[in-house]
Amino acid sequence: MRRPHIRTVAVAVAVATAATGLAGTAFAGPSSEVERSAASAASNATVVVEAARTAAFAHASATGVSEGDALLAQDVMIDPEGARHVRFVRTHNDLPVLGGDLIVHLDGKLAYTGVTRAADHSVKPAAAKAKLTAGQAAAKAAKAAKGDASSAQLVVDARGGASALAYQVTVTDQDSSRTVVVDAVTGKVRSNTPDRDEFLSPKLLDTLRERGETIDPATGAGSASTASGLAGSGLSGVTHYPTSARGTGKTLFVGNVALTTTATSRGHYQLKDPSRYGTETRDAKGSYTEKFSAGSRFTSTTNVWGNNATSSRVSAAADAQYGITKTLDFYKSTFKRKGIANNSKPALAMVHWGKKVANAFWDPTCNCMLYGDGDGQMFKKPLVVLDVTGHELTHGVVEATANLQPTFVDSEGNQYGEPGSLNESLADIFGSNVEFYAKNAKDTPDYLVGEKLGLAQKFLRRLDRPSLDKLEGTIDYWSPDTFYTEVHAGSGVSSHAYYLLAEGSGKKKIGSVTYNSPTYHNITVKGIGRTKATAIYYRALTRYMVSTTDFHQARIATLKAAKDLYGANSTEYKTVSLSWAAVNVTVANTPSARH
Repeated sequence: MRRPHIRTVAVAVAVATAATGLAGTAFAGPSSEVERSAASAASNATVVVEAARTAAFAHASATGVSEGDALLAQDVMIDPEGARHVRFVRTHNDLPVLGGDLIVHLDGKLAYTGVTRAADHSVKPAAAKAKLTAGQAAAKAAKAAKGDASSAQLVVDARGGASALAYQVTVTDQDSSRTVVVDAVTGKVRSNTPDRDEFLSPKLLDTLRERGETIDPATGAGSASTASGLAGSGLSGVTHYPTSARGTGKTLFVGNVALTTTATSRGHYQLKDPSRYGTETRDAKGSYTEKFSAGSRFTSTTNVWGNNATSSRVSAAADAQYGITKTLDFYKSTFKRKGIANNSKPALAMVHWGKKVANAFWDPTCNCMLYGDGDGQMFKKPLVVLDVTGHELTHGVVEATANLQPTFVDSEGNQYGEPGSLNESLADIFGSNVEFYAKNAKDTPDYLVGEKLGLAQKFLRRLDRPSLDKLEGTIDYWSPDTFYTEVHAGSGVSSHAYYLLAEGSGKKKIGSVTYNSPTYHNITVKGIGRTKATAIYYRALTRYMVSTTDFHQARIATLKAAKDLYGANSTEYKTVSLSWAAVNVTVANTPSARH
């Protein structure tokens, strides 16, 4: 999952559209008019941030801020109905606070209306002075994570129901990195978390090995429905370089598709999309680099990329570039979100990463997608499938917003806890939506995840009846044991709730797939449609979820989002409540104490 680090603080203004009430447009551009708009927006954001910060301290009993705390604005969201939401990360006595994030909610007149907070206790640590030196902490971290430790940073760890003075250390080996948090007084390792979110968990890979099952996605050549307008460079008349050009991606999994590329000079092209912030895919050439600049550019003299087969190392790059641009287009078209972090910056990827790496993942170190080629035995091809890319890039969106974190990680790297499960669920939900948006004839949209991987059960996970996934043991309903469920398996709770909200319970055929969604105690749910369900979940993520949000709190977040968008007496609001009851998440069974 995400590393528990304090992200770079930047105030990003997201003005929602009146039509959808979803996160909106960034203010940036070359013209003086746009520059004035940007300046005005920044000025407005400053006012909102100061009002929210003042409100947080004025309502300290509710927000949990106290003497020594400082709030650093990460995001400002302005809703069309007038509400303002400011997401803060926190420091205490100038030390970053892990699990100290909160969102302050204001009305249109900047009056305080409430708070969503990760830590439900004071973040002041019990001990004010460290007993371990930074060097001792780094040594303990290196031993725990079996790698080379960077310098240790003193932090306050407010996760897990109590606050402690601690050191945070990044530990790296040849092909991975982990963030280790060491108690500064006792020397105990408080957490040891992988920095990357791997699509295939260690537990799943072990299960596949035990079963002797392989992942061998079927490739398919030929034209897809999105391949119109492929021929030619798209250049005419007097051309000033670099400029946009129309290219053809001959992918492994989605046929021949249109790609916007960069013409660097006449007859020379680069796999970089200037129309999408400079989004680019590069070749890691078997290295384990986490520096995108170290990747080799893909260039061409034909503007044709790949040959629909692994015999061309460019084919995987075409899949990756297509999947990334479709994911960006989905988020922009649906939510007016400009880029993964909503900051108009490129989404980046490297294919052919590492040697015989049987996975793909979002890497927060380089803020990019990394795709291995597979190990050639159990894992036969690069994992550049469309919904995998949509899933993993959504982890980047979650990192830039709620930053949902696993509660604990075992010695094998498997992650546990409801916030982590919710993170995986949102990645499946929005990853599926990318498929619906793309409408690619070679990868028809559905509520299945990983259906093109060639698995014996025909999919990896599915949203209508998650428990049909026997590989990961995904669950349909919440129980107190959900906290101890591996995050991919636990994701079924909220994925199931989302499907019920969108499509309803019972049997239903959509496209070529027949779904049959059960419910807890046979509750009947009539869906409100995928568009509305997706709008509710996105608003809940961006406005009302924080790093520790569990399933019962996610229920509250989606109810607040439905109220914002459709009203407290609306069918949509009532169906949100019913959909959570149908997966056994209710007010009545809310745990008395949070994990």
